[in-house]
Amino acid sequence: IEILRILKDHQEPMGAKRLSELLAERGYVMTDRAVQYYLRYLDTRGFTEKVGNQGRILTTSGIMETDRALVDDRIGFVISKLERLAFRSTFDPSSSTGDVAYNLTIVPNDILEPVSHLFDQVRDAGCSFFSGYSFIDRDPRVPPGHTGILTLCSITMDGVFQHNGIPVKVAYGGTIQVEEKKPLRFMDIIGYQGSTVDPLQLFIGAGLTTIHNYINTGSGFLLANVRQIPGRAEERGRSLISQMQECGFRFPLTMGKGRIFNLLTDPQRLSLVSFSGMNSIGCAFEAGYKLRTEIGAGTIPFSKVVDK
Repeated sequence: IEILRILKDHQEPMGAKRLSELLAERGYVMTDRAVQYYLRYLDTRGFTEKVGNQGRILTTSGIMETDRALVDDRIGFVISKLERLAFRSTFDPSSSTGDVAYNLTIVPNDILEPVSHLFDQVRDAGCSFFSGYSFIDRDPRVPPGHTGILTLCSITMDGVFQHNGIPVKVAYGGTIQVEEKKPLRFMDIIGYQGSTVDPLQLFIGAGLTTIHNYINTGSGFLLANVRQIPGRAEERGRSLISQMQECGFRFPLTMGKGRIFNLLTDPQRLSLVSFSGMNSIGCAFEAGYKLRTEIGAGTIPFSKVVDK
């Protein structure tokens, strides 16, 4: 099932050598030959197929099989993926260099202009995680006639904290009510620990956001994340946050110990609330654009995500 998951996460054709490397990152040490054996078995089951000499991709049956994986086997999968991504993020806010985590949204070219306009509106309204985004079209995950939009993922923040010796916990994803640009309370919230799906995608799909209304009036329901660091790391944490803000990052919405709005948190930990990078995708969904987005699609040099 782990091979199927990797193929689904990355979407581009992948060979045994690369799969072996990614499996090792997840704690499954296997030789290239062993991976090749499993791939041939998956071929016979109809779950994978070869794409020339490029490697394998999932078939429709393979995608369905991955989605049907035992729920208890998938518990904690989302948070595990995000933690691995944070470790791979090497961004240094003091020099604006290193790799950042990103989300990848695939947009058909015939609707790229109106979708980009919505992303601009979210950025200009100040409810994005970062002050810009960028485009890619030369990527195996982006099919012909489409363009990829890269938005910075808030997991970048976790990587910065971790690489500076501050343990961080991605606690919750939720919707937050804002009135006249003042955050009031959480409306819905889901813990990342133990979740089989990303909470923010659930909120978008359920129609629980009113991001476009916020853009027009300053009031609405937006996507936000809550993460926590040790209380004793507050001074160092605030210093890193200040450096990241100078690089264009927009967080936190608020921070504190104990009660945060209507959410009671650990008084020994500093809770940071930030707007999610998914607010752009949520705004597009509200406008009727059903776009495919991979949260935490990978890491990329920071210099390549500051185009726009």
